[in-house]
Amino acid sequence: MSAPAGAPRRARGAARRCWLWLALFGAALGGACKKQDEPAPAATRSLVGEAELRRGHDACTAYVTQVCACAQAVPAAQEPCKLAKALPEALEVALAVSAHPDTERRDAVQSAAALRKTIARCIEQTARLPALGCAAPQPGR
Repeated sequence: MSAPAGAPRRARGAARRCWLWLALFGAALGGACKKQDEPAPAATRSLVGEAELRRGHDACTAYVTQVCACAQAVPAAQEPCKLAKALPEALEVALAVSAHPDTERRDAVQSAAALRKTIARCIEQTARLPALGCAAPQPGR
């Protein structure tokens, strides 16, 4: 038995329709996924509270001031003074990344965690100043 004369043409037409439907379905599915990937507005992405940020900035600024004042009298504090000067800027960078509207949610969470670790480092290093031979930090300063 042989195939009718128009069979190859009908098969090509069916294949084209199938590819057309797949392309349309793929485009619709891709458009739906893109809407889910859009970042949330910046107002809802605040992962670090204003009070927490203020306390952290104050702690890092106080640490830099204390360790650099100590470095003038204690040579062992000179290297920590050099390193401490980058801590307030590290806070600002982490905050800028976590609050930026184009930042992925995962990256924003990681930046907020880095910010909190930097704050913890400032507090811990301030507590270690007496071990370097610096005067104990005064409460209220």
